[in-house]
Amino acid sequence: MKTTVQWKNVYLLFIAQALFQTASILVITLSGVAGLAMAPDKNLSTLPIAMITVGTAGMMIPASMIIKKVGQRKAFMIGTMIGGLSGIVSWYGIVQHSFWMFSIGNMLVGAYQGFSQYYRFAAADAVPEQAKSKAISFVIAGGIVAAFAGPNLAKFTQHMGAVPYAYSYFSIILLSLLALAIVSLLKLGKTTLLQVNDTKGKGRSLMEIINNKDAILAVLASSTAFAVMGMSMTVTPIAMYGFGHPSESSATVIQWHVLGMFLPSFFTGMLIHKFGVYRIIISGLLIMLVYIVIALSGTGTGNFVAALFVVGLGWNFLFIGGSSLLTKVYQPEEKEKTQAFHDFTVFAVISIASFFAGSLFNHWGWTGVNVVLIPMLIITLIVAVKIILYKGSLAG
Repeated sequence: MKTTVQWKNVYLLFIAQALFQTASILVITLSGVAGLAMAPDKNLSTLPIAMITVGTAGMMIPASMIIKKVGQRKAFMIGTMIGGLSGIVSWYGIVQHSFWMFSIGNMLVGAYQGFSQYYRFAAADAVPEQAKSKAISFVIAGGIVAAFAGPNLAKFTQHMGAVPYAYSYFSIILLSLLALAIVSLLKLGKTTLLQVNDTKGKGRSLMEIINNKDAILAVLASSTAFAVMGMSMTVTPIAMYGFGHPSESSATVIQWHVLGMFLPSFFTGMLIHKFGVYRIIISGLLIMLVYIVIALSGTGTGNFVAALFVVGLGWNFLFIGGSSLLTKVYQPEEKEKTQAFHDFTVFAVISIASFFAGSLFNHWGWTGVNVVLIPMLIITLIVAVKIILYKGSLAG
């Protein structure tokens, strides 16, 4: 019976993840083009998407504090209500043709993501040690549903009504309300920290935890995953528009990209169990380098589809690998601060990357954006290999 309840929580978190990702993918599909139409300066066209990551980075630590205070279920409910607010503000910005209001709405989508990032850790908490990677992978796999729902919802709603994109962002309100109903069904108690404080104290300092080589590798893997994926995906709709591709084509490319991100999640956990987390992280970096080769080889629809699918696959290996490795670093009483530091760092990095993406594209084009990623990947690969060799094993 206990096992059934544990996995019921994982299944509910899978659905909640699918609903959030549907909203997120809709925003990523449309915000670049919508921002371009409203932006007072073309260099600001990717600002709304960049504000998503700003909102996420800004909410990671407050979300962890809220989780610690009221528990995971209530905190996740608060997150979905912020998601509903993001839909209202974004919709109003579109209707009023206010670029800055629209950007604030996108930032609130990021704040919603700040809570949803903890879904995978809540799933890991709900199952035994040996099933943690599988639970993390399964929850992240909720994005597969979103891979179909998000782009198709964007296609269906973007031309509805008198104001383009208005109904698209209004649909985020409905998705958030449905997510609110789902997370309210979770049977999650207070966080582990609250349960063990009386007997184990507050654990090690954050500095001591993150000086661990595995902690460094976990943060590095996840940060690189989001930086490379974020820059490539942020400029793709605008690049395709510039190369003469219709908006329907960019939605298709984003759909394949999201499939690349989430489809492997059904077996990434098993691969980690079989081959070890270190090998999966290295594989993710190598796959990212393959993405660069494909992206630089042409600008046809097929090139964009293949490139974005591959970068999504690399993201999956790096992010799930990093998240799984992180769960091995901390003790139960240390998890909130360690998770918050990890995700705050990740989204601070992607915020910086997204801010520069629009400017890089406007000055250097699609090729320039991807060339800039090459040294980042090579440096990360070198550092990762050194850390793994220092650990003395690839066994994971």
